Order: sequence, then C-alpha cells, then structure tokens
Amino acid sequence: MTVSDVIRQRIKADGPIPFRDFMDIALYYPGLGYYTSGKNRIGTEGDYFTSPTVTPIIGELLGKQIEEMWTLTGKGQFTVVEYGAGAGLLCNDILNMLLHSNKELYDQLSYVIIEKNTLARDIAFVSSHPNVSFCNSIKDLNISCGCVLSNELVDNFPVHLVVMEDALMEVFVGFKDGGFHEVLKPAATSLIDYLKEFGVELPQGFRAEINLDAIDWLKDVSSALQKGFVITIDYGLASEDLYSAQRSNGSLRCFYRHQVTSTPYLNVGDQDITAHVNFSALRHYGARVGLECSSYCTQGEYLRSLGLVEQLRQMELNGRYQVSEMKQKLFMVHTLLMEMGPRFKVLVQQKGIDTQV
Repeated sequence: MTVSDVIRQRIKADGPIPFRDFMDIALYYPGLGYYTSGKNRIGTEGDYFTSPTVTPIIGELLGKQIEEMWTLTGKGQFTVVEYGAGAGLLCNDILNMLLHSNKELYDQLSYVIIEKNTLARDIAFVSSHPNVSFCNSIKDLNISCGCVLSNELVDNFPVHLVVMEDALMEVFVGFKDGGFHEVLKPAATSLIDYLKEFGVELPQGFRAEINLDAIDWLKDVSSALQKGFVITIDYGLASEDLYSAQRSNGSLRCFYRHQVTSTPYLNVGDQDITAHVNFSALRHYGARVGLECSSYCTQGEYLRSLGLVEQLRQMELNGRYQVSEMKQKLFMVHTLLMEMGPRFKVLVQQKGIDTQV
C-alpha cells in the first residue's frame, strides 16, 4: 500500500477531505508518509538542503546562544528540546561546541530530540553524547528550565488552503478519473476568524494558507516549558507580507529531487510539501500562551549577532582550517547569509525570564 492508496481510501469512505488532512497524511502517515517512510530526504541524495547540512557553524553559534540562555537562567540544570532533528547534525554540532568550550554546561545539559522518522533515530550522529535522548511528544516532558529549538519545522505543519470567491472558501481534495482534484467548500469559522485576527481581507481570487496547527504547537510548547526560551528558525514572513498582493497564489511549495513545484498532487509521499510561516501568528498566539517575543530578525542578522564574523576570523587566525577548507567555509557562510539568510527568519520567545537575550 502507498500513501496515495491511504488517501484514496479515506476519500472513498468520507468524501473529499480538507487539504490540511491530505498534507498531513502525505507527510506523516506512519511508515508511508514523506517524513515517516525511513528514506533520507536531506542533502545531495535527497530533495533539499538545510542549514546544518551546509555548515556546522550554525550549530556552533547556537551553542553560544544556549550558553547565554543558561547563564540568564542561573547556570543550573538545563534541557534543550529539538524538534525534527533528522539525523542529529545540528544537535551534534551544538554539543561538540559545548563539550570543548563549556564542560560545566555540557555536564548539566539534557538534550531531547523529538523526531517522527524512526530511521533517523537509528542513524543519528549523536551516539557519542550520553546526554541525548529521544521522545515522541513534548506533551511527555516537563521542562523546568530550558530551550525548545526548531529548524525548518513549522513550514511542514499541515495547512488549510483557502480561496476568496464571493466568500472565503476552503480547498478540499477529492479523487476521480485516476487523479486527485480540488473541491471548494465554505470555510470554517476558525479560518475566517484567523484572517480577521490580523486584519487580512483577501481580494477576489486570492489563494492562501492558514496554519492552525502552529497555534496548537505553541500551546503544547508553553505547557511543557516552565521557564526558558523557544527558538524558531524557518522561512516565512509577517502577515502583512504573507497575504500581500504579490502573493496571490499563496506560498505552498513542493520539493522533489531538488526541483521546486507548486503541484502537491503528484509524487504523493515522495515529495516535501511546505508553506511559508506566518511569524506574526507565532508572535501573536505565542503571547497568548505566555511566550513573550524576545527578538525577531533574519537568519543573517541573527548569526551576525552571535559573532559569526569574529568566529570566522578566529578560525583563520588559529589555523583551524587549511586555505582550501577556509574558502569552502566562507562559501558556506555566504550561502547562509546572502542566499538563505534573508529568506529565513529567527524568532526567539521567552517565558518566566525578566531579561531579554
């Protein structure tokens, strides 16, 4: 059975399903979904790259950020929870940095990975770190003090698709003549209220995504975190830009063998499906559940604020890399700052902390 078969059976039993459910099954159906089938999705042999696969520098700089957070919270026991860690590259880079530069913190640190891909757990590059564990859900945790970290997570939450006609309509997915097709139905009140919350009035024919799952995620994170921080790294925009006229076709994108398309109904289960994150929503609904915005900026600005330029200079002065390796590092940093940097944003939220990072 394929994930397409699962969706077809669901449609046969229930009729057309919300696009949000289609996306959820395509990405996360146990054992068959894009992220749960056990296949490698990242890197040259996969469908896309992430920052940790480009360079370990981002992990090293995040290690410095975690040091600062640990200091602000009193230098006691500290838990880092990373969502969607994949093979653990970012985790490994962070812990290697702390092991060599701050053994006191390293010894007090618990690093918990929440990862739906069970194969990724088996190949994770973190076996040398005894303070790493795996967890199925943040609901199983009670974090007295720590940091919840995600890198390119929220863009993969299943989204509702809406289209403005005479009234707001939601996209449902049906199946006929051997293929999936879209069916429009009146949008639920929750979707209409979401747009009203940000003063968004979509013009006729405008197509957009609404990520209600992100609101539930923030609630779960805040419930589990008594004191500490949330770092969200992803590509996205503020609501006024996300729903602006130039984005009338929405931001939904699919990644298949390093090719980008806007067709989610092909290669179902074998291609990634993503949508831009509404960072205004993360800030707005985060505040409602006790997560105060500490900072919000582009990834490039964030890395510079953590000392990226100085770190590169020290690496060069210390002879840490040969000339050819250093050129490669500089190229990777250029990718992070110039190509990925402006598109990616970093939101830091805090709870129970008086001082901002």
